[in-house]
Amino acid sequence: MNSGISLDDVRPCLEGVVPSMIATVAADGTPNVAYLSQVFYVDAQHVAVSFQFFNKTRQNILAHPRATVLLLHPVTAQFYRLHLRYLRTETAGPVFERMKALLAGIASHAGMADVFVLQGSDIYEVLEVEPVPGATQPALPSRCGMLGALRRTSSRLSQAASLDSALDTLLRCLQDDLGIGHAMVLILDPNTQRLYTVASCGYATSGVGSEIALGDGVIGVAARERVPVRIMHMASAYLYGHAVRQGMADRGLVPVEATEIPYPGLAAPHSQLAVPLISCGRTLGVLFVESPEDLRFGFEDEDLLVMLGGQLAAAIDLMRVEPESPPGESLAVLPGAPSSSGPQLRVRHYEANNSVFLNDDYLIKGVAGAILWKLLREHQRSGRCDYSNRELRLDPDLGLPDVSDNLEARLLLLSRRLQEQGRGLSIEKSGRGRFRLCVAARLELVSTPD
Repeated sequence: MNSGISLDDVRPCLEGVVPSMIATVAADGTPNVAYLSQVFYVDAQHVAVSFQFFNKTRQNILAHPRATVLLLHPVTAQFYRLHLRYLRTETAGPVFERMKALLAGIASHAGMADVFVLQGSDIYEVLEVEPVPGATQPALPSRCGMLGALRRTSSRLSQAASLDSALDTLLRCLQDDLGIGHAMVLILDPNTQRLYTVASCGYATSGVGSEIALGDGVIGVAARERVPVRIMHMASAYLYGHAVRQGMADRGLVPVEATEIPYPGLAAPHSQLAVPLISCGRTLGVLFVESPEDLRFGFEDEDLLVMLGGQLAAAIDLMRVEPESPPGESLAVLPGAPSSSGPQLRVRHYEANNSVFLNDDYLIKGVAGAILWKLLREHQRSGRCDYSNRELRLDPDLGLPDVSDNLEARLLLLSRRLQEQGRGLSIEKSGRGRFRLCVAARLELVSTPD
């Protein structure tokens, strides 16, 4: 590249903030110019362009494999020309999957997932990066200390001894060390193929328990495609569309809204980044951050959060196999009686989807709802308060999957929902692989069959 400018020097131009233009020529020399939504960075010598339609640009490239792309820096307003040579079209592999995920995330926001379908990734060699003379604006100062922030966050995360602590530590570090004000962690339920929120920061309500379907929006697409999805700008305020709830709501026994925990996301996000949490080849969930500012999350933020997401995923996997009671030590089940003090609390359970209501207010459903109902029935029968994770895993009535049951995440979800809505009910950790149900209310248990 005889201009002395590398592709890495102009990488901010490849974020898709301002559409680029590509010029090609037909076999007979007839020129053609078209807009590109984004030029995708592959490495220091290559870029990719999405192949969605067999249009004039693609016809020209197949006939004459040279192109020129005009880029605009989103901050300095400096124009650059990329002189390219077409190499090949990929329909599989990491570049194709990342481009497909980004396109799917944008399309899901716009409700056009069936229209924006990636057919292939056209790979180009960058022959030269040429600056275009003209007036420019000053660049923003470089961000410093990201490697130090990564080290501090990683060190604090490695000290977490429980899933609760790991999630709180990560979110606190995102706020304190990286200035990320809005974030959440979602765990994938392998049975329902839905993601449920277990922790968040920066929102008016926690949204713990809110759900997103696999493939829905940036979060769902990142989980489904197993690659990060980063959107640097949004032309209008997109909202996540919530799927119609299943179970009792579908049967008309309770309103759809009754089992809808509001999603806590920003009403008008301008930057979003979703990173899948992957361990041992399995997708466990998603780390999601967003901002009301344009251009908030760059490729360095993505690299950093991918590394932190990998560490969090490994921690979740490790805590999933947390040792139970030491060999030979049995769990004491002390005789007792149900609580006869405190306010009256009616707990209604719907067998259709294990949804649980406290005094007619929705609390939780699914496996977490089944766990709570088991604990409450046992407490009412014998006054028992102490339980082990092992006995829950061995209970066939709870519907835990054989692999990656994420029991700790479900217990954490239940504990946090009870903290917000419990009305005299709470769950607290009492030892390795143990927890305690605390009841400070007079319970009335009502079960509604299918």
